[in-house]
Amino acid sequence: MIEPIALHDFFISFFVSALIILSGASYALLYAWSKITDRLRLRWAAYLAYLVLLISVVILSLVAHFSGYWLGLSVVMALGYFIAPIAIWHLCIKTHHQSNQENNNE
Repeated sequence: MIEPIALHDFFISFFVSALIILSGASYALLYAWSKITDRLRLRWAAYLAYLVLLISVVILSLVAHFSGYWLGLSVVMALGYFIAPIAIWHLCIKTHHQSNQENNNE
């Protein structure tokens, strides 16, 4: 049976969930910006934002008493947050490169 969350844990889980969203968005933004401007410091800032996301996921999993399926879903979510900006970046580069080649052939 699922163990209910205490009221003080509910507030922690609410703020940590918001931090997951903000740090995930910061990671994606900083990663893309670091690729556009070719700045290594921005890439490290992106990885720092992802580290904040990972810590937030761990805290949420502990506070919300995740186990089994939910714990696995948290791991998949954390991996997805890491892989998605990288995959989207590569997709955009390949799409724009292919589009530029088609325009040059005309």
